[in-house]
Amino acid sequence: MRDDLRTAWAQALRTARTEAGATTPTDPEAFADNLLARWSEPQRRYHTTTHLKAVLDHIDVLEDHAEDPELVRLAAWFHDAVYLPERSANEERSARLAERALAEAGLADRQIDEVSRLVLLTVEHDPAEDDHNGEVLCDADLAILAAEPDAYAAYAAAVREEYGFVPDEPFRDGRAAVLRQLLALPRLFRTPYGAARWEERARENLTAELALLTPRTG
Repeated sequence: MRDDLRTAWAQALRTARTEAGATTPTDPEAFADNLLARWSEPQRRYHTTTHLKAVLDHIDVLEDHAEDPELVRLAAWFHDAVYLPERSANEERSARLAERALAEAGLADRQIDEVSRLVLLTVEHDPAEDDHNGEVLCDADLAILAAEPDAYAAYAAAVREEYGFVPDEPFRDGRAAVLRQLLALPRLFRTPYGAARWEERARENLTAELALLTPRTG
């Protein structure tokens, strides 16, 4: 899988550099190895290279909806590149990392700004109606919510492991708040494909998990 990811990174970066008219030499392997090392850190249980590969695969499915699919792919690489579960500014730090790395790689300011914006959009997963790039990245990132029940349960268990330092009751309260926030969105998925194929099952999974986290009263 790591070789496939390196190839995917090199292709996305090469396409973006071509669009930027970049002529300075760069080493895609060095960037890929740095990012893959980040995605392989020991504190990760769900936000791993497996998640990165899944997001990139979903972008492949949704790419016709995006205005700049290669920038969306680059944003996927960076969206959880900085991930420390005990901290609340991971997306902001990931966006700053993207800005530094992509400037070094020779991308244009417009491209760098767009990748950074997309990374920050994954804080709330609520893109504007006309934000096609944002819709593709957010749908790809949230596609796990529409997984089969066993796969969804494995995802939820992995998230709990990442927050193993949090006692059970505070974790349940925090996780339930996240699920309610997602369920309160008018639509979880904004692309036509995601809305048609993922919305219903995702809401079923979220509702089922929320029921498990919420004590019964009466």
